[in-house]
Parts: sequence; C-alpha cells; structure tokens
Amino acid sequence: MKLDHSFRDPALYELALTHRSIGRPNNERLEFLGDALLDLVVAEMLFEAHPNASEGELTRLRSELVNGKRLAGLARKLELGDKLRLGPGELKSGGYRRDSILADAYEALIAAVYLDAGFDACRRVVQKQFAALVQDTPRSRKDAKTRLQEWLQARGLTLPTYELLAAHGEDHARIFEVACTLQQPDTMRFEAQGKSRRAAEQSAAQQALVRLERGDTK
Repeated sequence: MKLDHSFRDPALYELALTHRSIGRPNNERLEFLGDALLDLVVAEMLFEAHPNASEGELTRLRSELVNGKRLAGLARKLELGDKLRLGPGELKSGGYRRDSILADAYEALIAAVYLDAGFDACRRVVQKQFAALVQDTPRSRKDAKTRLQEWLQARGLTLPTYELLAAHGEDHARIFEVACTLQQPDTMRFEAQGKSRRAAEQSAAQQALVRLERGDTK
C-alpha cells in the first residue's frame, strides 16, 4: 500500500513520524488533528455507503474502523515502523512494532497531509486507505430491541421495560404509543409511536441506543 501523496513540505512528514521519546518537536499535536480528520472522513464515507443506517449503527461502524488496532494495521502496510524516529529507550524496547505508537504515527501522518495540501488531498488519501474497509464492514442485522438488550447485558445492567401508553385511530390505521424505560445506568424514559406495538417499541429502543452509545445518560 502506498500513501499516494508527495509532500511539498518534507518537514511535516518527518514530524509526523517523530515520537515524543525524541523530545520536542514531536507528533503529538498532529495526532490530535489527525484523529479528528479520520473521524470526519470515515463518518462521511459510512454515511454515503449506508444510507439507511441509524445514527447508532453509523457510530458503531465508525468505532470498528477508526481504532488503534485498525490504524496500526494501516501503518504497517505503509511500513511506517521502519521510518519512525524513536528515542533510545523505545528503540530498544521495540516501539516501532507497538500498536499504540504505530496508530499515533498514522493519525499524525493524516494530519500532515492535511497541513501540506489541504482537506481535499487529505480526504482522497483517507478514502483510498479506508475504501475496502468501509465496504467490508457489514451493518448489524439485529433489531434495536435486541441490540439494546445486548448492550445492557454486556454491562451487567437491568433490562429495559416497555409499556403501552395508548392506542388510537381506526383499526386499519391504528397508532400505538409506547414507553421504553431504563433503570440503569440512570433512569431514562423514551416514548415513541408506531403502526404496531412492536414498531413503536423498536423506535423507542433505537432512541435509547443512540443515547447510550453517545455516552449521554442524563
């Protein structure tokens, strides 16, 4: 795999591959910027690749793609380990093989491309690197109630309760209103409507999932 970018400012490339064990300047600030750029471009790719995916699904897919293990794998394909500038201690301990150092260098390199040639160039590089990964990442086929139950069970939390609040309308156009209540991690209540009780429950469960996956439990 090639980076597919020729740096106009080689100093940016060198900085991206300079670990903090060298001293200052190093690639830590570039890591911060690169992390944000990767989140944005990969989110855009997933948004376009999965037009029917919910916010929760897109968040989950992005976390599967933009994480330390994945980024370290991409860094290895670019052979960044051989190009890293490491202090004596990191060299001796094999830092050029460590996932965390490789992932950080990859993020820094993406930021260096952005600073060198702008956002469009950065987007093209990320799109090329992640195209196959985005296409190979399947959406979950599990429904929202199942995924909510699994999310809570995995953390040892109480399962949700569903309550039918109302049903109104003619038999052929009935509307059901339900509430989904979570007792943990904090008490939260989500209300939704649907053409069936099941559809309304799924909608309420999806609302709960989105809130939990954001980490917003208030």
